[in-house]
Amino acid sequence: QVRLVESGGGSVPAGGSLRLSCAVTGYTRCQHDMSWFRQAPGKEREFVSSIENDGPTMFAKYADSVKGRFTSSQNNAKNTAYLEMNSLKPEDTAMYYCKTFSSGPWCEWPGMHWGQGTQVTVSS
Repeated sequence: QVRLVESGGGSVPAGGSLRLSCAVTGYTRCQHDMSWFRQAPGKEREFVSSIENDGPTMFAKYADSVKGRFTSSQNNAKNTAYLEMNSLKPEDTAMYYCKTFSSGPWCEWPGMHWGQGTQVTVSS
């Protein structure tokens, strides 16, 4: 069964760092465009970052609130995305979700898929 599995969340003090991972488990022949969202208690889910594949080139986009502090990357061979988070602030506290849009002519798992989320807590 193909799934998205996130890991790497935790509790850190302000100014700390965390690295989140999101892996597509199970074999697929899909191209996965992966992105990160987060949802704080009482707030709507918001976009954090995305990776778009254009052939061999990958383009990363970021929400203004995390630009310069977060870095997205993706290892296509491992079907894994990473979110490196530095200079964390208390307002970064949220459940972080990975999303993939999977496609391709032989893709057996097409469409949009969400992971289960990983909690990030930043204390002041």
